[in-house]
Amino acid sequence: MFEHLTYEVKDGIGYITINRPASLNSLCNALVEELDEAVRAVEADDGVRMLIFTGAGDKSFMAGADIGELKGRDFIIGRRQTKRRQEVYNRIADLSIPTIAAINGFALGAGLELALACTIRICVPEAKFGAPEVNLGIIPGDGATQRLPRIIGFGWAMHMILTAEMINAEQALGLGLVTKIVPKGELLEAATVIAKTIMSKPPLAIQYAKDSVSRAFDTSLSVGLFIESYLHALACATEDKREGVEAFLQKRSPSFKGK
Repeated sequence: MFEHLTYEVKDGIGYITINRPASLNSLCNALVEELDEAVRAVEADDGVRMLIFTGAGDKSFMAGADIGELKGRDFIIGRRQTKRRQEVYNRIADLSIPTIAAINGFALGAGLELALACTIRICVPEAKFGAPEVNLGIIPGDGATQRLPRIIGFGWAMHMILTAEMINAEQALGLGLVTKIVPKGELLEAATVIAKTIMSKPPLAIQYAKDSVSRAFDTSLSVGLFIESYLHALACATEDKREGVEAFLQKRSPSFKGK
């Protein structure tokens, strides 16, 4: 179906692999549209409970935008293309299911921004992260100036974006940009284990928890607490809540149905 990525589903987990290894999996305009199509397929498939992103090869998750295409950007094209890419990355961030970025190498520019749009990020020891756009006379346009400070804090986000310095896996772990570093050959297995752990929980509780945490930086504390209380109450009205409590009291494993 796709030229620049692969998409498959196995055991309820969707796997999207950026497949442009000759260009270190850089983001071209055609890949943006394929990402949108693949994510829409995930949205339409109730059988998919988790989604994992990774890159083809062993060097790069996504090493930024396609510089050949970037060369032709002017104001009008730049506005149109960044708006479109933000739309696609927002679609990923707003999925009702959690997503995992399994970062197998360079995550630079648009690649860092794709990872930032995911719910959870893990990486290999060789991974490198950066926002190098100022080196090209531009600034990030696909979400880094907004999502990066929300995840690693104002100071380090400013440092990465203004200096264009790359950070390594250990630094990313210390900053909370990733939550786990795993050996290169175990990356997808580790991502799958996390996915299956989340899938063992009640689906609606996972969705509501993801929604609530995602709103934490979008609103005031009082409004955020209101959202949390409402979603907690909504979870209390589910069959899975009754099953979870009964299973706990009966000291048995719960059987969740997503209802």
